[in-house]
Amino acid sequence: MKIVILDAYAANPGDLSWDEFAALGELTVYDRTAQEDAAARIGDAEVVFINKVRLTDEIFAACPNLKLVSILATGYNIVDLAAAKRRGITVCNVPGYSTRAVVQMTFALLLEICQQVGLHSGAVHTGRWQTCPDFCFWDRPLIELDGKTMGIVGYGAIGSAVGTVAQALGMKLLVTARHEKPVPEGARFVSLPELLAQSDVVSLHCPQTAENARMIDAGALAQMKDGAILINTARGGLLDEQAVADALRSGKLLAAGMDVVSAEPIRADNPLLTAPNCFLTPHIAWAPLETRRRLQAISAENLRAFLAGKPQNVVNP
Repeated sequence: MKIVILDAYAANPGDLSWDEFAALGELTVYDRTAQEDAAARIGDAEVVFINKVRLTDEIFAACPNLKLVSILATGYNIVDLAAAKRRGITVCNVPGYSTRAVVQMTFALLLEICQQVGLHSGAVHTGRWQTCPDFCFWDRPLIELDGKTMGIVGYGAIGSAVGTVAQALGMKLLVTARHEKPVPEGARFVSLPELLAQSDVVSLHCPQTAENARMIDAGALAQMKDGAILINTARGGLLDEQAVADALRSGKLLAAGMDVVSAEPIRADNPLLTAPNCFLTPHIAWAPLETRRRLQAISAENLRAFLAGKPQNVVNP
């Protein structure tokens, strides 16, 4: 059994091992693969693991031995699922491996906005506290979350876990999703317009689809409270980034925290780079060592299950 990993570096830059995969077949690992090299590198392999490399029907046609595509991630929009199914190729993903880490990043961004830890740590290290005539100082207004309203867009595993933490911080909770779902005591399921109008913090936790692409546009932003905070740890394409940058410049949005953007790596002309009070991280919510170790373990189990004739986490049944 020939196994190829096309873009291994992001999931394992050297702090983990691929030995568990090597034990299951003849393994070839590429740190990175250009899109145009994908078919050649898969070659006659039966199994391919991918992270961001796109697999199209043309690639499947060029790789007739391929039987399993296993995605080193939860999202699977990088694979032509219908084409894979037509050709008898099983596609599986890794659901749920990063839930807690994404929740952690959601609140890391929000708390940085509220407490300005980085700004004030820098001020202390440059001597500002040593020369301060008072026992404390702050350069920007600080925000207490207790009593504020958190609006969660998308209420799967991550959205519901974010809600639990928000309520633990004393926040009121509003939820919206494509289909109505049970919510915890004290929370309310509402329409998106109602959520936007009433939330002090709007946090996105839904998958990106053709229907919701750029859902946070100028019209949606106009519905939001003046001075609201926007957090996105889901997908960059959920935003009209120019409209968000404009809302930050005008003060309509107090701040934004983004772990994802529409094109990654971020482009030099992305308007969020020059927008005020926009906190950007390079798509690292999923990246703690423990989280990536879990990703690898489930991915290896996906392969074992497939070899045993009982594929799991299949996204093109």
